[in-house]
Amino acid sequence: MADLDILRVPVLNDNYVWLVHDPASDETLVVDPAVAAPVLAAADAKGWRISQIWNTHWHGDHIGGNAEIVAVTGAKVTAPAAELARIPNVDRPVGEGDRVRIGDHEAMVMSVPAHTGGHIAYHFAQDEVIFVGDTMFAMGCGRLFEGTAEQMYANMRRFEALPDATRVYCAHEYTLSNGKYALRAEPDNPAVRARVAQVEAMRARNEATVPTTIGQERATNPFLRADSVAELARRRAEKDKG
Repeated sequence: MADLDILRVPVLNDNYVWLVHDPASDETLVVDPAVAAPVLAAADAKGWRISQIWNTHWHGDHIGGNAEIVAVTGAKVTAPAAELARIPNVDRPVGEGDRVRIGDHEAMVMSVPAHTGGHIAYHFAQDEVIFVGDTMFAMGCGRLFEGTAEQMYANMRRFEALPDATRVYCAHEYTLSNGKYALRAEPDNPAVRARVAQVEAMRARNEATVPTTIGQERATNPFLRADSVAELARRRAEKDKG
C-alpha cells in the first residue's frame, strides 16, 4: 500500500488545511477547509481530484470552504455526528469508533470533546498519522470553549498512548506562542528549551512547524505532560491569560 501524500495549505492568518492524496486510488480528501479557493488551487496544481471533505468540528475556520468545494468537486462531507446542527450538508455523520477510508487507508474516528462539544479526530493507525483539528497543537491544546479540563485531560491520555512516531496534523501555526508558555510552565525542561530555539529559527525562516509527532509532544507539551486534571486546568487558565 502506497504512502499517503499530505500537503499543507496555509490559509487565513495561521490556519492549515490538509490535502490528503492516495496515489493508489487517486482519491484526495480535504481536512478542515477554512476557505475554498486556495485549497482548490493547490489540488489543481497537483492534478488531484478532491472527492471527500473531513471536518473535525463546527468552527467556521474549519468548515468555511465546505460549500464551495462541494459545489466545484461534488465531494462528500464527513463530520461529527454530535455537531450536525452546526455543519451544513453532511453526507456521513460519524462518532467514536467509526471507520472512514481514502482508498485502502482506513482511519478510526476518535471522540475528543473539550474545544467543542462534539470534536473528533481521525487516526490512521497503519500510516501513523492523526488529524486532531484544534484539540492538540504543537506544545499546546485547544481552548476549552464547550468542554471541561476533565475531557481535555482524557484526550491527552488517548494521544499519549499512540506510538511516538505518529505524525500529528493540527490546524494552526501556534507553536511559537505555545513554546513561550511551555518555557513558563516547565522552565527546567531542557527538551522544551531546545525545541523553542528550533521553532524560533524555523519561524524566522517562515517555515511551518507542523506536523509534530507524539514523541515530540510527550517530551515538550505542557498539556500532554500535565499529571492531573487540576494541573491541566491551571495551565490552560494561565495560557489563556497570555
